[in-house]
Amino acid sequence: MKTKIFGSLFIAATAMSFVSCSDFLDTDPHDSASDKVIWSKYEYAQLQANYMYEDLNLINGYGDGTGCTRDCSIGLSEALTDLFKYGGYNYTSLNRIPSEFAYGGVSTLTNGYVDTYLGAWSTMYKYISTANQAISNLKKYGTFEDDKKIEVEAEFRFFRAYYYSILAKRYPKLIIYTDNMDEYQKDKEPGTAADAYQLIYEDLTFAGEHLPVSITPNGRLTSGVAYAFLSRIMLYAERWQDAADAAEKVMAMGYSMNYSDLDTPFTAGGEGAIFQFCFDLTAQTHQFDCYYSPGGDKLAYANPVSGGYGCPTQEMVESFEYATGGKPDWSEWHTADGTQATPPYTELEPRFAHTILYNGADWKDRQIEAFVGGADGWMEWMKGDMCEGKTTTGYYLRKRVDESNYFTNSSRCTKPATLIRYAEVVLNYAEALYHLNRASEAMEQVNAVRTRPAVGLPSINATGSAVMDAIRQERKVELAYEGLWYWDMRRWKLAHTAFTGIRVHGLKIEKEANGSFTYYYVECDDQNRNFPEKMYTCPIPTSELENNKSITQISDWN
Repeated sequence: MKTKIFGSLFIAATAMSFVSCSDFLDTDPHDSASDKVIWSKYEYAQLQANYMYEDLNLINGYGDGTGCTRDCSIGLSEALTDLFKYGGYNYTSLNRIPSEFAYGGVSTLTNGYVDTYLGAWSTMYKYISTANQAISNLKKYGTFEDDKKIEVEAEFRFFRAYYYSILAKRYPKLIIYTDNMDEYQKDKEPGTAADAYQLIYEDLTFAGEHLPVSITPNGRLTSGVAYAFLSRIMLYAERWQDAADAAEKVMAMGYSMNYSDLDTPFTAGGEGAIFQFCFDLTAQTHQFDCYYSPGGDKLAYANPVSGGYGCPTQEMVESFEYATGGKPDWSEWHTADGTQATPPYTELEPRFAHTILYNGADWKDRQIEAFVGGADGWMEWMKGDMCEGKTTTGYYLRKRVDESNYFTNSSRCTKPATLIRYAEVVLNYAEALYHLNRASEAMEQVNAVRTRPAVGLPSINATGSAVMDAIRQERKVELAYEGLWYWDMRRWKLAHTAFTGIRVHGLKIEKEANGSFTYYYVECDDQNRNFPEKMYTCPIPTSELENNKSITQISDWN
């Protein structure tokens, strides 16, 4: 396998574009230095760690202009489910390609196509080799204080674990490399995903034991970050006790869900956030708002933006409950003939309005006009007008979009990217408890998320398999558009039935002469979606098969 192993320090202004949520990292510019110099001081080692933070930032889709999240190359991974629809016709990763991928045609889901847009093999192994080289050099050349060396090692081991977690949820066999650089050899025998999960467990446990303890997200790794990710990743490994133990570690640290504003965990240093990337117009920005803001924003403000690249579906809207509990009957709005009855948007639980913008919703000193000919507009998928900010579904994304960004001087955005937060850890804990036959305790955690001040839903009682149904429901609405639902459905092995033979829907809205609206139920796909079972894995890239004769292609991809 081809790897990138650095032997000199890469520290320049570009490597420092990651910033903490509280202050900029203090750096001195260096072009290169010997390994002994790099690891001679804690401050220098931290600069090397900053390089890895930047890699982590790019993997999660910020800093490179894509506006996507988590670890895929086709925008929001929810677009591969029934929750989100990209409406543009252009053949790009934030327009037509996500829909093409979701349709899953035989001629589309080829080895090369899937490797390009969902695979991670080559990129992650590049990062893994970088982390391993850093750990090896730290142990070999590090001359600063032992406690600081352990802290730096913990950072790099977190990075290595994170990279392996991206691989392990895609590939059933992996090449396992550690910081023993003698392991890097041609034609290395593969291990299993279980082997990778064991290394991840050991790395994140080490990180949790040796990173600083702090519940204030400041852009740096902490013990809480390590255990929070461990609680997530051990669900993929089906190591329920390890997931529960990790969640309990986080829960004992004092994180809270007592905030009343649902946007709080998505603000810089906000309560409930555990790990964030933060941005500043003078250092590094992203373009998430530019891609996902309603199209009318470009008409109202000085600097035009396109917006509306992807939009929530009617299926997602119908996942939310009334504020008093229980789901509405949406059948009145399931007619192609149209109805003038106003959908019950204002009666839904608070997470709906926090997540989705709908026709008439308040937004930036105006109201959303998601109707045909409105300021934001509507378009039919693959027919007529191009996107240009119009919605394909009758809705726009609100969650993670910065309402305070008026694009006055720039299309750049600075809202923090929250990679993991406390509410997810609580739901991770609930799922682990369910599988440990502690169903009643699992429901306590579900209800803790439902009844907290910002949500205010009533408690529910469930037993048996209905407990797992309740956990899935809460993950769907609580963690919507945070990059988890697609991967959740894959690890639950539900995707091949849930995402096959379906089309997503929306509401086409027309404004009548008297100011009323007519709502038409419309399909937002022009063909059925398809998730073949082979998509529970990704193909090993051809370059790896050619370079390593000890590994063979995954059987489903032969």
